[in-house]
This record gives sequence, structure tokens and C-alpha cells, in this order.
Amino acid sequence: METTPAATPAPVTAAAPASRKQRDLLRFGLVLLGLVLLNFIGQQFFFRLDLTEDKRYSMSPATEQLLEQMPEPVTVTVYLAGDFPPAFRRLSQATRETLDEMQVHAGTKLRYVFVDPSAATSEADRQKEYQRLIQKGLNPTNLGANENGKRVEKIIFPWATVTVGSREENVLLLRGNQAAPPDVRLNQSIEGLEYELASAIRRLEPGQRKLIGIVEGHGEPDNAQLYDLIATLQRDHNVYRIDLNKVTEQNMKSLSAVIVAKPERAYTEPEKYKLDKFITEGGRALFFVDAMRVNLDSANRGGMLSFPLDLNLTDLLFTYGARVNGDLILDINSGLIPLVTGMTGNKPNVEPMPWQFYPIVNGYSPHPIVRNLDAVYLKFVSTIDTVKAKGIRKTPLMYTSRYTRVLPAPVPINLNDARLPPDPKLYTSGPKPVGYLLEGQFRSLFANRAKPGTTQFVPVQSPQAKPSKIMLVSDGDLVRNDVDPKTGRPVPLGFDRLATTRFANRELVQNAVDYLLDETGLISVRGKEITLRPLDKVKVNSEKSKWQLLNLGAPLALLAGFGLVRAWLRKRNYASFASE
Repeated sequence: METTPAATPAPVTAAAPASRKQRDLLRFGLVLLGLVLLNFIGQQFFFRLDLTEDKRYSMSPATEQLLEQMPEPVTVTVYLAGDFPPAFRRLSQATRETLDEMQVHAGTKLRYVFVDPSAATSEADRQKEYQRLIQKGLNPTNLGANENGKRVEKIIFPWATVTVGSREENVLLLRGNQAAPPDVRLNQSIEGLEYELASAIRRLEPGQRKLIGIVEGHGEPDNAQLYDLIATLQRDHNVYRIDLNKVTEQNMKSLSAVIVAKPERAYTEPEKYKLDKFITEGGRALFFVDAMRVNLDSANRGGMLSFPLDLNLTDLLFTYGARVNGDLILDINSGLIPLVTGMTGNKPNVEPMPWQFYPIVNGYSPHPIVRNLDAVYLKFVSTIDTVKAKGIRKTPLMYTSRYTRVLPAPVPINLNDARLPPDPKLYTSGPKPVGYLLEGQFRSLFANRAKPGTTQFVPVQSPQAKPSKIMLVSDGDLVRNDVDPKTGRPVPLGFDRLATTRFANRELVQNAVDYLLDETGLISVRGKEITLRPLDKVKVNSEKSKWQLLNLGAPLALLAGFGLVRAWLRKRNYASFASE
């Protein structure tokens, strides 16, 4: 019986370890080659991804176009460097991130630098630098915030200067509503960074300035009382006073917008026809009109009755879709008037008293014109109703407070009423709109009628008809600045000398003109919204130690666990290999 010898096992060679080493090296080389190739492709085809929910790191198409087409280099100097508390550091970091994103589209034409105004080594040099910035119009801000339950205040210069050649523009970075909590106001400022910087760059660029006409001839405020309005608009446009009796229809076509600013006498039919023709053919218009006639001198001497003011514009505005009512609004959230409350020796003692006929408006719609706007100061304002107008979109812009009272004409007005505290039971009318934006193709008031003073027939729609935009505010004082009686110099628009507070009247008008005349859509950037997600401070303080321990211990535990698992896998693999 034959037996076959048992098969001898094959000798173990070093081929397996060598092939595994080669395979690892090959994998490493392929990964390295892939990374190099991916980097090369990324340099050839640039792109950025904004994965945030509110797109906070994305530029609007209008801003991108502005930056990509800049004809001259731009330098931005930001005065927000230094040691700030976290709340303020967030504004500084957001400004840097916004400028970084702008550089992506502007390239080498945009340069920015951060400067610390407090970096001087001595107190004298620091105060000298402060005075230099103040003389440039960069006023400091003492802004407070709560950190770890403590109140922190810091003097900062929340400004940037944008320079193009020899031209320079100051940009206030800390805006928002002053009545809002500090964290909310900072967030509102961050939302507006892109618009503030981009609009400053646009203003400094050479370009064709548009023409704006301020209507006169109806008892409107003089140039001194409209000084701030004219000066503000002249930064970007050419502004003229126009008399509708003297300007021709052809000359009206050269205007981009007209402003009706607090008239006190009625418009004639020919004047109204020119205004109507201008608007229905695409011209923009801003109406700041009073519905009631008020004489403060009479109110101070014992009282008066306020009756409706006939400007002969009611039918025109009614055709466009709005009506300013013959009433007056009283609001508990109001400004001040000076009243004699007694005598000190032989001199009267004058004190500021709340006056409900001077509402401080702080309620806004989310429209870009008024978004994140500070409070606006009005005087003797009336309610506005909208009426049916085909094809016209009507957007309410601002409202009085919930503690509002509406008095229909005739309205008794007596300054001595300011001595009496308001009865909240009477202020139950709720928020009332006092400003509207009207947009669309407006129908002419004179359609199917003869042109005033002629037998010329006006068609239903002019061949030159174009869509237009109108802003209507039921207060003419919104655009009128006071004049200092001692010096005769105009004070800033919206400045209340009694409360030493400047309201946002100027910014409202500027935003409205930008929206009405902006063809690039840059004003829409003001609608950008960044959601504020604050932490529960009470819960943070109570669970602070637990989360600190978790943040410190969890990474170490994960690292130790990964090491143990890797060691166990290596031991198992080599044990199975040795058993073979």
C-alpha cells in the first residue's frame, strides 16, 4: 500500500509586507496627487459657497457689479481696531469680513486698513488723535453692553473713511434704532454694513448726477429752513428750486424727481397738470404735506381751532391711491415744547413738556427705505387712507405708536394742555400709518379731460406713460430744519434742541430718494436680515462649569478612545497574520 507524503507548508517570505507597503505608498501618492490637482482646478475656476441660512457672507448682485466696475482704486480706513469687549468685537469682525468679501469682487482696486485711535502711548497724544477725528466729523460713541452680568462701556469711533483719489466720504458703521437693546442695535448695524460701504463708494465715483426739483411758490419753507435737506441731496444729485408756473413741460422732463415740501397755499390747475404729467410719464415724486392748518402763535395766546388745509392736491393723490385725512394725531410717545411753568424772580421759568401733537414715530415696515431706521420726529401729523387705484402697489412705511388718539377737524389746540398728563384711556386708536410708498403705472387725473386753460384733449394714457414711484408723508415739518434764533444758522434736520437728540429725518429722506431713483437696486441691500440667536444667559451661567468640562474632556476622551481602538485593531490584525 502506497502512501503519499504529506505536503510540506510553503516557506513564509517577506513578499506580503513588501506588497502592503507598496500599496500604502501608492495610496498616499494618489491622495497627494488628487489634492494638488484639486488645488490647481480651484485656482482656475474660482467660486465661494455661503452655507449660512441668512446668506450673511454673500454680496448682492448690485454690490458685485459696483465693485467689479470701479474705475479708480478705493481705500477704506476703519477705526475699529483695538481691545473691545466681545459685543463690540463682533462689529469689528463683521466689518472686516464684509471688506474681505468686497475684495473678492474688487480685486486689487480695494484696499482696507484698521486703525486703533487709542493706540497712542501717552494720554496727550491719544486726546490729540481723538480731536483730529472729531474735527473730521467722526464723533465717538459710548456704547454699553452686558457681559457676564456686568455693564461694560467703551468709547469707540464706529466710523470708516472711504477714499477715492482726493475725495473722501465718512461712513457711520454703528446705526440701527437707538431704542433697541445694544445687542439688537449692533446686529442692525451689521446688517447695514454692505449698504453703507457700497453706497459710499458709489457716491465717490464720477458719474452723471440726476436732477431733483423742490417745488416753490406755495408758501414752502425758505432755503434756510430746507438747508439740510438740500445739502444732503446735493451730495449725490443736483438740486434746484422750481416754480411750476415758470418751468415748461419740456424742462420738467429733465428732472428725475420732484419734492413737494410743506406747501401752505393751494396749487392751481395748470400747476397740478404739470405735476401729474411728470408723474404719469415716469417721474418720481415725494410729497411731504400737511392736512391741517396750525398757527402756534394763536395756540400760545389762548388756543385755536385747526381746520383742514386746502392744497388742491386731494383729488390728485386720490387718483394715485391715497388720501390724507383732515384730522390730527396725538401720540403719548411724543416730543417736547417749552412752557413757562413759573417765575424765578422776575424771569420766567421755562421747562420742556411733552406735547402729544409732536409724535415720535418708531414703528416701521420691513421695507428697505425704513428698515433698521432710528426714530423720526413729526409735528401735527394726520392719518392716511388708501383707496382703490388699479395697478398701484401701496406699502405702508411708518406708523405711530399703539397709544394713539385721532381728533377729527376742527381740532382745538392749546399749548396749556401740555401741562396736563395724558389720559391713557383716550389713546386707544392703535398704530396709524403716516407714510406710504405708491408704485406702479399711475392714471392721470386729467384723463379724458381738457388740459387746463385749453381745449386740448388729454388721452386716457399718454404715449410716454411709464411706471413711477411716489412717497407720501402726512407731515411737511419732516423735511424742515429749525434755524438757531441767536446765530441764524440752520440746525441739523431732525434735531430737537430741547431733548438735544437728532432723529432720523435726514436718513429717511435720503433712503427714500435713493429708492425712488436707484436703478441698480443697491438700496435693496438695506433689506438684508441677519437673524440674532442670543443664548439664554441665565442657563449659561448656571451650566457654565458643565459645558466647560464637556468641551475640555470630550476631545480628550475621543482621542483616547480612538487610540485604544486603533491599538486593538493593529494587535488583532498582526495576531491573525502570525497565526497563518
